[in-house]
Amino acid sequence: MKLINLVTLLLVGVLIPFTGRAESEVVDHSMWDSLLTEYVNHDGNVDYARWKKADSRTLNRYLARMGGVDTESLGRDEKLAFWINVYNALTVRGILEFYPLESIKEKVGRFGGFNIWDDYMVLLKGKEYSLNHIEHKILRVMGDPRIHFAIVCASRGCPRLRNEAYAGVTVDTQLQDNALDFFRRVQNFRADPARATVHLSSILKWFGEDFGPDEAALRARIVAWIEDPDARALIEQETVKVRYLDYDWTLNKQ
Repeated sequence: MKLINLVTLLLVGVLIPFTGRAESEVVDHSMWDSLLTEYVNHDGNVDYARWKKADSRTLNRYLARMGGVDTESLGRDEKLAFWINVYNALTVRGILEFYPLESIKEKVGRFGGFNIWDDYMVLLKGKEYSLNHIEHKILRVMGDPRIHFAIVCASRGCPRLRNEAYAGVTVDTQLQDNALDFFRRVQNFRADPARATVHLSSILKWFGEDFGPDEAALRARIVAWIEDPDARALIEQETVKVRYLDYDWTLNKQ
């Protein structure tokens, strides 16, 4: 090999990085996306009756396909989208399996009985994952509290179930949109200037530590997602009182 060619190759090696493998794998969620488009409306309500009658198998195939994904090969955003999708798909599959129901809490047994959040599983790479494991051991650990505006428990008190799948390239925008949508809804947020009080979803009480170490930090965190200027001004007042709304466990069915 001539010296000039060797020098050229070395320069190319420096200037052009190796691109033989992508930094992060991309997961195909199109099957889940199609199901959401077909059976979920813009407000996040689900046509469980029609879905169960027409097509329960596709959801099973989607979760089976997710079972082959190596999550360790995923970048952060791709991983975040993956686990949100799997959580929501597993929740919906559980409702479809036990439907008709009026509330997911009908499948929370007492005195050692079946608990849908602990005992209903999905098999991923040979390991079983429950809803609680996915939420508390994986998603919450990722440090983005907006997951609480994305994962759903099939209830009207939940955040809206989007009628599209999450994707790594769009998950940040989708989560931001979810947060804004969450605080537009009266079941999640109400401002009462006359009584210097704001009423928040119980989700923010149950998982307040994910938004900050105390109530003041929580209010400072969520103010960016509140669009009404008067409500923003109220929640920023140090003397504002915070109350939590009753949670509506009614099934989010159409």
